[in-house]
Amino acid sequence: MFTGIIKGIGTVADLQARGGDTRITIDMNDTDLGPIAIGDSIAVSGVCLTAVELDGSRFVADVSQETRSLTTLGRLETGSAVNIEGALRAGEPLGGHMVSGHVDGFGRLERATRDARSWRLIFSVPAALVRFIAAKGSICVDGISLTVNEVSGDRFGVNIVPHTMSHTTLGKREIGDSVNIEIDVVARYLARLAAVPGPAEPPA
Repeated sequence: MFTGIIKGIGTVADLQARGGDTRITIDMNDTDLGPIAIGDSIAVSGVCLTAVELDGSRFVADVSQETRSLTTLGRLETGSAVNIEGALRAGEPLGGHMVSGHVDGFGRLERATRDARSWRLIFSVPAALVRFIAAKGSICVDGISLTVNEVSGDRFGVNIVPHTMSHTTLGKREIGDSVNIEIDVVARYLARLAAVPGPAEPPA
């Protein structure tokens, strides 16, 4: 699990085709994730990846065709910037919200306007995700834990403070760019409970 609090911006150092999948090398650019071991989970722009090699400030992970097709990782190039977060460790503060690193779909940046020192961003999402997004609820955009300001149709708005804008890839996004969207895990399970009939009480 992750919290959606980005630790730093990494850079795609290498992309290699491997038997139909892709092996990606990320330079963490001195981002401090604490001790990392092979097999650890690292969120890359909101996608949970497993470190299979470590080399100084770099880690290597395998990305399946499924992940490439359903997330923005399939659109990365050498030199692309990505958000980096290590997995939540026992005893660490939960600064954002519970994030699984399992992307639910693509969002699209529709509008960006200044609001004093902050920015207000409007994203559109697939119709199937709209019912999981609520005003003042949590949402994860490219791995970043954000609070939803408003929801209208297939769009939702968020407020981005200067620190988040400068310390994540949101500051590099342009209108029309795709982003990874992960809905709040609580909303996901509530929807599942409402959709599947069952006993009123859990089994003993």
